[in-house]
Amino acid sequence: METLKIVENGVEARKEIAQFQMQGFTKDEIYLFAHDHNRAEHLTEALNISAIGVGEQGVLESIANVFRSRGDELRSKLESLGLSGHASELCEEQMDHGRVIVIASKSA
Repeated sequence: METLKIVENGVEARKEIAQFQMQGFTKDEIYLFAHDHNRAEHLTEALNISAIGVGEQGVLESIANVFRSRGDELRSKLESLGLSGHASELCEEQMDHGRVIVIASKSA
């Protein structure tokens, strides 16, 4: 089960994270994506939520990300959380416009 929200900034992301927590998601089940790597890291740390890593994505996929563009890397990570290729492309397009993606995902 996953839930996805597209937001404009960290304030909106914080609000959506609080909503996800009220729905029963833990901080370890909430992920934040932004096109700018530094922005994503900063927001992830400031909001105390998960960064997607090898556990969610798999070792070979993580290694492959080293050789991909940022857009390809983001789509790959979104797909590792269960989004379709089409949904991942739409999210990446939103990130191209400066928006932030917040996903709550429970591995069922």
